[in-house]
Amino acid sequence: MADDLKKGLEGVLVAESGLSSIDGDAGRLIYRGYSIEDLARGTSYEEVLYLLWHGELPTADELESFAAALSEEREVHDDVLDAMERLAAADERPMAALRTAVSMFSAYEPENDADPEDLEATMRKGRRITAKIPTALAAFERYRLGEEPVDPHPDLGLAANFLYMLTGEEPSDVHAETFDQALILHADHGLNASTFTSMVIGSTMADIYSAVTGGVSALSGPLHGGANQDVMEVLMEIDESNLDPLDWVEQATDEGRRIPGFGHRVYNVKDPRAKILQERSKELAESGNSKWYDITTTIEEYLSQEKGLAEKGIAPNVDFYSGSVYYQLGIPIDMYTPIFAMSRAGGWVGHVLEYQEDNRLIRPLSRYTGPEDQEFVPVEER
Repeated sequence: MADDLKKGLEGVLVAESGLSSIDGDAGRLIYRGYSIEDLARGTSYEEVLYLLWHGELPTADELESFAAALSEEREVHDDVLDAMERLAAADERPMAALRTAVSMFSAYEPENDADPEDLEATMRKGRRITAKIPTALAAFERYRLGEEPVDPHPDLGLAANFLYMLTGEEPSDVHAETFDQALILHADHGLNASTFTSMVIGSTMADIYSAVTGGVSALSGPLHGGANQDVMEVLMEIDESNLDPLDWVEQATDEGRRIPGFGHRVYNVKDPRAKILQERSKELAESGNSKWYDITTTIEEYLSQEKGLAEKGIAPNVDFYSGSVYYQLGIPIDMYTPIFAMSRAGGWVGHVLEYQEDNRLIRPLSRYTGPEDQEFVPVEER
């Protein structure tokens, strides 16, 4: 019934979308009808962006043009770099720095006067945001290290270019492919909290900079975007304990500790994205240190089988393996959630574009539970 309270909007249908679909019982995720497995193993992040925004995979010529347009938009204004330097010096949190950067991008938008209903202009703005986020994030991290930012590399894809700007060195093919795949896996995931936030803002016909800034803000909350960082911190705790990983997890669960990276609001089986990142983690282990892969697989086997979590519908989610994968790529732990935002910005833009095609201001109801018929008393008599 209309007056039934649904905390967290759980089970409430509020929109229709053709971008992505999740089958939590089958462990299936699709973007525009394509399985996440096929996309992750057969496309680039740029191809997935094109798919989400245009509704179909690009031809070779369309991809070349689209990727070139993204590459041309990577540079950020010196004022944004100055802000990143000041925020780094102030020890600001990376997600807060990103929120500031995205909002600042708007000041240098060449189409600020475009009609809010001009969705082609909105898409171009979204392209600029998506292209510039990696540059601002990499610059922030370089400033934190006392280093100067590295200019974008025009010949590298978005994923490889970010790793290049982060370190100043071109990444190996394995690292570039792994990171590109991680961005694909995080690009969209149904009507999650940050996507819904972006849609609510977009439904007011606010500009796409406002919508993406809102998405970043929602993703910064620990209940949404921070689990992969939590996973890596636990893995490091295990490593530093000098205990066998199996002994550590047995002791931790006996003490009632919750191991992050298990369970999902939608999936009742292993997250398909976790399966793909587990493969990449294994590949990275084979070309380097297998420690993190060994620890994660030990934890998964113990919790799934010995503790029976699999039978209860509690399985590894994407964060359980993305944390260690990012660590093996040399990415700082507190940059994991900003990287999530870097990828998901493409999804936010896609959902705003889709919703604004047949826009209606999102305005849900609330039930008033306060007092009734209060007698007013002037301030001098209170």
